[in-house]
Amino acid sequence: MDLETLKSVQTPLKENYRNNPDQAVVQLHAKGEVFVREQQCTVETYSGKTRAGLHPAAGGSSADACSAEMLLESLVACAGVTLGAVATNMSLQIESCTIEATGTMDFRGTLGVDRTAAVGLTNIQLMFRLKSSEASDVQAKLISLTERYCVIYQTLKSGVPIETLTLSP
Repeated sequence: MDLETLKSVQTPLKENYRNNPDQAVVQLHAKGEVFVREQQCTVETYSGKTRAGLHPAAGGSSADACSAEMLLESLVACAGVTLGAVATNMSLQIESCTIEATGTMDFRGTLGVDRTAAVGLTNIQLMFRLKSSEASDVQAKLISLTERYCVIYQTLKSGVPIETLTLSP
């Protein structure tokens, strides 16, 4: 999408959200079906269903998606989309970009082997490989703005309140 098209789509949205802030608040949703005996959960996505299961380090099969890796994939996807929008808005020439996320996890925590071991990812690195003729300070600004406006990056960086509800079928 070129700059003019992006602006034509986003400008009316931005105006509306400035005038009607409550309309900018949207409830997002994800849903999955749990298969208890298989330790799997099928998550509905825009492109079909993804079956998540235990990571091989927790006794699972590499045939299923790992939820922690899905989180990293979500970070990469969000950073990529955001970088594209920011680069378009800045009228930058980006020849190519790849993004990679790595996360560190101690499986002793999730397996209950060591109560002092953290459960979950304890470190995430997000790496950008940009090929561009833009000056290095401009590229740094692009990455900085990508971090600032990437929903998943900011959610992970700042943390959000989370609550669990048990609903009747």
